Amino acid sequence: MNKSRIDVLITLPITETQVNDLKSVSARIRISHFPVNAGSEIPADAWKRTEVLYTGNIFPDPAQVPNLKWIQSNFAGLDALLEAQIGKAPGIAITSLSGAAASQSAEYALGMMLALSRQMPRVWGLQQRREWPTDRWGQFGLIEIRGSTVGLVGYGSLNRELARLLKPMGARILAAKLNARRPQDEGYMPEGLGDLRGDLFDRLYPFQALNSMLMLSDFVVVAVPLTPRTRKMIAKSEFEAMKPGAFLINLSRGGIVDETALAEALESRRLGGAALDVFDTEPLPASSPLWSAPGVIITPHIAGISRHYLERAVAMFKVNLSRYLEGESLLNLYDPEKGY
Repeated sequence: MNKSRIDVLITLPITETQVNDLKSVSARIRISHFPVNAGSEIPADAWKRTEVLYTGNIFPDPAQVPNLKWIQSNFAGLDALLEAQIGKAPGIAITSLSGAAASQSAEYALGMMLALSRQMPRVWGLQQRREWPTDRWGQFGLIEIRGSTVGLVGYGSLNRELARLLKPMGARILAAKLNARRPQDEGYMPEGLGDLRGDLFDRLYPFQALNSMLMLSDFVVVAVPLTPRTRKMIAKSEFEAMKPGAFLINLSRGGIVDETALAEALESRRLGGAALDVFDTEPLPASSPLWSAPGVIITPHIAGISRHYLERAVAMFKVNLSRYLEGESLLNLYDPEKGY
């Protein structure tokens, strides 16, 4: 067994306690910790000896890291890393943070489902106008989560955790994933969360049958990575297939939903409303029609934010670091053929 030293470079502002916790994985590990704002602040010799890089959006040029074998991203989405030169370099394993932020993201989705079903955008408008509606019984409380059908577009860590939250609430759960023949979870998930075996949904669809799921769903929650295959996968034909009055929640990536088609579906009242946390362009331009579309809740890409984010991220990295040292397959390993 190879007992050589493994140099790990961390660019994130984790605590000394967390650094020591990672060191405890093995005496072979040497950690260089540079919580900096730019790669130029990291000494050249530190880059040169790095075998494992744990980072957010600080990426070296390939020539700076001749010994680099693995990059652990601090985000579930790998967009920025894959666009960088180091993300295209051959022979370097790339892993995402998928699963570590599932808890807070699923809570966001559940919160938006509750807000939309109770028509909170309209309620907030009434509050701003200091107006009391005359027909409360006829206008509100038209749909509850209990007894509703929830369509989960993508069945990764986030939607698996949402399924776990929704099941005891009495919702019927439908899910669509790229490979519907493998319902089990093969990525990282904190103990006690999610749907590891893939048995919480009532029916699983392949992406090719997505519209069949959409036409049955009262709520549609989009949580898939942005790839060439998923770009604008929710567009005009999908909105036309949706159940009239359905609600859309998108907290994955903006490019997955066609914003022009979405605005049209909202203005025509085809959709009952939408909660949007991600957009094609961020910040969302003031000129976007989505700002004033009926029944919309807009949030500034906050679904995954939590004061526990780094704590959970480091815990996930520790698991992967142990697997790396033991020569086991890494969790959340990027697959170029899948695009995530």
